Amino acid sequence: MPKRELLRIVKFDGVISVDLTGKQNGKGCYIKKDREVLNKAKKTDVLSRVLEAEIPDEIYDEIEKIID
Repeated sequence: MPKRELLRIVKFDGVISVDLTGKQNGKGCYIKKDREVLNKAKKTDVLSRVLEAEIPDEIYDEIEKIID
């Protein structure tokens, strides 16, 4: 999948953030910029498992704003 269709979520020093540049340090994972994919990720809690940290609701809200 082309990178422009993906959004990187990063955990660095225990802080979860959305990496718009794709270059931040830390453990990262990608999610497709698609509301359906985001809803499934929320429901299955896959981002928390991959990043080994609780994902705050604010991060999901930020992702939603970026996707829209």
